[in-house]
Amino acid sequence: MAEQVDLLGMDRPALEAFFAQLGEKPYRAVQVMKWIHQRGVADFDAMTDISKALRQKLKAIARIKTPRIVTEQRSQDGTIKWLLEVDQHNFIETVFIPEKDRGTLCISSQVGCALDCRFCATGKQGFNRNLENWEIIAQMWVATKALDSDPKRNRRITNVVFMGMGEPLLNVTHVFPAANILMDDNAYGLSKRRVTISTAGVVPAIDKMSRELDACLAVSLHAPNNALRDELVPINQKYPLEELMPALHRYVEASSHKKHIVIEYVMIDGVNDRLEHAEALLALLKGLPCKVNLIPFNPFPGSPYQRASNNQVHRFQRVLLQAGQNCTIRKTRGDDIDAACGQLAGRVKDRTGRQQKYQPIRMDAIAL
Repeated sequence: MAEQVDLLGMDRPALEAFFAQLGEKPYRAVQVMKWIHQRGVADFDAMTDISKALRQKLKAIARIKTPRIVTEQRSQDGTIKWLLEVDQHNFIETVFIPEKDRGTLCISSQVGCALDCRFCATGKQGFNRNLENWEIIAQMWVATKALDSDPKRNRRITNVVFMGMGEPLLNVTHVFPAANILMDDNAYGLSKRRVTISTAGVVPAIDKMSRELDACLAVSLHAPNNALRDELVPINQKYPLEELMPALHRYVEASSHKKHIVIEYVMIDGVNDRLEHAEALLALLKGLPCKVNLIPFNPFPGSPYQRASNNQVHRFQRVLLQAGQNCTIRKTRGDDIDAACGQLAGRVKDRTGRQQKYQPIRMDAIAL
């Protein structure tokens, strides 16, 4: 028997094409999407508004594969972290962050990370592979099911951020369809303002996103000049600020409606947190519609860095605010279970050798 087709990761156009090959009408795609994503059904026999003959055919040629939850950890602040098995050798982490007015799911896009940002635990794990469509959207599927059965019924996913393990814009082939499923009214129905793709600065993929995906963009900047960013975010050596900043302006200008970018800036004691860094950041961002999100550094084993003091973070923020730059400070959540920003590690069968040598892999070896 030929390998079964996985339907979990198919967006609506892909599902419509799949059913057209079976001689079925396009509305079958909508029916199946609703069963899978709105009702959390993975059994074709339970899809009762589909004919028995079609259900039998689907059982023979298709599947709805979901990952196994290996562990679930709960923080004192309500944050939940799941370790999910994606294959026999690799495990990823997904985090749910509940707040009074929203519930944010932080999902992964790669097993490990192809980049080597110095302040991130994921980078130290090395890199194995890109996640496929179904492995990305399955994180939403699994988390929704888990929260539906949670005794705290107010837990609901209202926002999704691609800020977990991996660099999303080095996996656009699978990330974009997954994001479209999140925003499809027949699936999860999230608005484009509630789905955020975070990148360390993959310039060609930023341009591609401006053409092909209408979602929010966040940029892990973390330094206002090339010398410092080369050290903290090594992808800057391939796409320096002279290339990244024009790409961000192009992204905003390409939109037919008002759009701004979130600039992520992790605050590291004595490294990038001085007031002259704040002044340089203002100059770099001049004319770009954006919000700056200051992120207190979250320590992890083996890291040489320390978190900037609260006083220093607020002094940095005041410089930006007084100049008219929108700027917020991210509240650290889930750090007691290593679920905070930059702490996700998972379990990675590293094919780069970075875990042993801890050297960044060549960017030109990773396909978009």
